[in-house]
Amino acid sequence: MLKKIRVFVVDDSIFFRQTLINDLKSRSNLEVVGFAASALEARTKIPTLKPDVITMDVEMPGLSGIDFLKELLPKYPIPVILVSSLNLSVFDALHAGAVDFVQKPNMAKDYNVKSFFNVLNSKIFIASRAKVNVKPSQPGKPQTASSASAAPVGGATAAFSSNLSQMVQNTMLIAIGASTGGTEATLEVLQRLPADMPGIVVTQHMPEGFTKMYAERLNRICKLEVKEAENGDRVRRGLVLIAPGGALQMRVEKDLKGFYVSCQPGEKVNGHRPSVDVLFSSVAKKAGKNAVGIIMTGMGRDGASGLLEMRKAGAFTIGQDKESCVVYGMPMVAYEIGGVCTQASCTNISNVLLNQLRKM
Repeated sequence: MLKKIRVFVVDDSIFFRQTLINDLKSRSNLEVVGFAASALEARTKIPTLKPDVITMDVEMPGLSGIDFLKELLPKYPIPVILVSSLNLSVFDALHAGAVDFVQKPNMAKDYNVKSFFNVLNSKIFIASRAKVNVKPSQPGKPQTASSASAAPVGGATAAFSSNLSQMVQNTMLIAIGASTGGTEATLEVLQRLPADMPGIVVTQHMPEGFTKMYAERLNRICKLEVKEAENGDRVRRGLVLIAPGGALQMRVEKDLKGFYVSCQPGEKVNGHRPSVDVLFSSVAKKAGKNAVGIIMTGMGRDGASGLLEMRKAGAFTIGQDKESCVVYGMPMVAYEIGGVCTQASCTNISNVLLNQLRKM
């Protein structure tokens, strides 16, 4: 018999907290070991109860979820799943070390509630096997939504050049795919890149609404311009397009003017929409050897087959290494099936990418 995952619930809403606890208790793979109505209460209980996973709201009275994570995780590196409404603070909490997040449902719509609990159960399972990365604060690096909003917008430091040829800048295409842990991993790569990079397309598993906020956040932090992709957007030098979450699949297309993205309704692939495989497969077909593919942290195998297609089409491919992944799933499968040319740590992927582009 498999050992149950021990879960601790933190939420200040009595109704939602009890609803959440009742569902988690009904799951054969989970055991609710305790709960708290505030971060202050959780701070006293967690060291004794030693849960495997914590579910937590971001906005709570007293000690905020973000400050709580900064205090808790260095001492007790327990995977945390954020259960939050559409809120920019989610990304601050992920930066503070939370593993993943799920959007709170509309309790008035039963189908939303059922879907929410199924997604949460899946994320708790993934989190129980995840590596918690606690980052020390870095001078000058945005730590909160308010401080991030004061950072220069994308392109403001465009004078910093990668010394790439104009042909590479204008004809190459970079595709990135990630899942659990990927919001921070993708940020880690993009913020290390100069503003004159070839066009970049990104699929990050994320709910509708959050992808737009995520793109806006990256745009404030990175030298590159970053936006949530819209159907027909051109892929161009200095621009990063983030696949929109929700009901759309993003693909790369090509015409006489160059590359552009198609964001159209589609079925889930590998359980995801948007899917990394859908993006990578389209890049393999439309860009061939004029592309670089990067697969990063995440559970499952989404993106592995597409990355192999890219490599077979002549593209250079990079996989995030095990040591730096929150979840070494997608990059592992891609590596095992032969889709990865080289592996690199999250902090070194940008160097590997730039060195490869300078050879072209």
